Order: sequence, then C-alpha cells, then structure tokens
Amino acid sequence: MDTNGQRDVTEVPYIPSVGAPPGVEVFDFRALVARAASHDVDPYSPVRVAFHELITVRGGVLRYALDFADEELSEGAWMWARPGQIHQFRSDLTAADGVVIMVDPGFVGAATAEAAGLDRCPGHGPLVPDASAGAALRGILDLLEGEFRAARDLPLEVRVEVLRHLLAALLLRLSHVPGTRGDSAAGDEVFRRFRRAVERDYTRNHRVEDYAKELSYSVRTLTRATKAAAGRGAKGYIDDRVLLEAKRLLVHTDLSATAVGERLGFPGATVFTKFFRRRVGMTPGAFRTSARGTSAP
Repeated sequence: MDTNGQRDVTEVPYIPSVGAPPGVEVFDFRALVARAASHDVDPYSPVRVAFHELITVRGGVLRYALDFADEELSEGAWMWARPGQIHQFRSDLTAADGVVIMVDPGFVGAATAEAAGLDRCPGHGPLVPDASAGAALRGILDLLEGEFRAARDLPLEVRVEVLRHLLAALLLRLSHVPGTRGDSAAGDEVFRRFRRAVERDYTRNHRVEDYAKELSYSVRTLTRATKAAAGRGAKGYIDDRVLLEAKRLLVHTDLSATAVGERLGFPGATVFTKFFRRRVGMTPGAFRTSARGTSAP
C-alpha cells in the first residue's frame, strides 16, 4: 500500500536470511514458501525485485508470469528475472520440484557481470538448454546448492568465494542459452550509456534530443546504436520503457490512469491516454480491465 492506502507494486529488496552468506541464497520451492510464510508475505503476489532471481524446474510444471508474459515451465526450463522486472508465481509451488536462486547484483564480480551480460536488457520467456548445456547447468547447480547448505566447515570469507565462483560458472553457462541475451550488441558503449540514462530518467524525460545532449552524442548516433542493439530506434526504445512501466502500474496498482500518467512524466491525462491508445490500441482503463483476470492459487 502507498501512503494514501492504495495498492502499489511491492518492491522487494535483497535482504539475506539470518545466518546466510551475504549475496546469494538458494531455496527449493517448498523452502521458499516456508520462508515467505515466516515473513508474513504472500509468495504468489506480484513483486518487483531488486535482485536477480533464477528459477529452474526439476520436476512437474510451474506457471509463472514475468512482465505480463505468462509461461509454463517444465522440467529443465529456467527463468531469469532481472532487477526491476515484475514477476509472479501463478501455480502451487509445492506441486512442483525446483530451485530459486536470489542474487544481489553487487555479489557478482565485474568480469563475470560483463561476460554474462548482467547489465543487458532483460529477456523474456523460458530458457530451455539443450541436453549438453542442461547437464552442465544441473551439475553446477548441484554443487552450488550443496555448498550453500553445507555445514559451516569453512571460514565465512572462503565459503563466500566458493559460492561466488560457482554462481559465476552458472551465470556464464546460463547467459549462453538461446533466448538469454536481451540485446545483440551489449558491448556497444553508446547504447549501454543510453540505456542506463533511460532507466534513470524515463519517468521525467521522453525526448531523444535531451538524452543525446546529456550524453554528448548526436540523435543519429543514439538512434543507430539503439537500433543495432535493441532492434528499435532511440525514441521507440524510450517509449517501450515508458509503456512497460505504465502497464505494470495499471495492472499491479490501484493508481488512477491520471496518476499513472503523472508518475511517468506526462503533462496531462489526455496526453498519456493518447500515447497509451496509440501504442496498445485501447485506453489505459480498458487495458487494466482486460489484463486483470487471473488470480494466484
């Protein structure tokens, strides 16, 4: 709830469990449900996480939603929810067997973060490795889970480094499963700077010209780099980010359409409605009504 008593997106920071090594935690699905209950949290409510959350299914089927995409994960599939995305478990976690790994972004070393693309645009959809990659991922996951649960027979700083290295191996392997890489030219410094600036300022600045001036690039340079990396021009990229947040707020909060538009930097309700209708084909209110239709178990 916000200060006016309206439902708002639940923001979940990375808070390690008592006694857990800082930076990474590993739970099976049943343990995740128990952890949520101990914190008086509904494990099936939509949340926006401030950390990386890796989910894999070992048996059974799990229904899961990530930023409005409903997915059904079966044995061997993975999902990678990145900081800022909204996700929701949509089926009984105790009816499937699987693992959830929570990772504080600061826990991952700079070289691993760069090679694994932790700063890339988030992808969508399940990651389904082939037999060889799946076997490698299972082996690393078993080691990571075992070290996380192991008796504390190592000094904390050593245990942390063991977990960090195993996690690095998992992330590097997972980042090369088809579908993981959200943009094809993540190494382009122009686009990387532009993406960071948009993520910081999209709620108050929708103009390519302003970003170009701030970053000391021409509009043409930003547009070319963004199209190469994300398949969209710079203006389209900004609008996509604004639209995604508008959808999140309309579906997961009780804010009025006017309030959503204000939060996203539109000068008035009419301008926001026109923007939204042009991109989605319906008004914000109609989209909210249409999108709200499924409930947690």
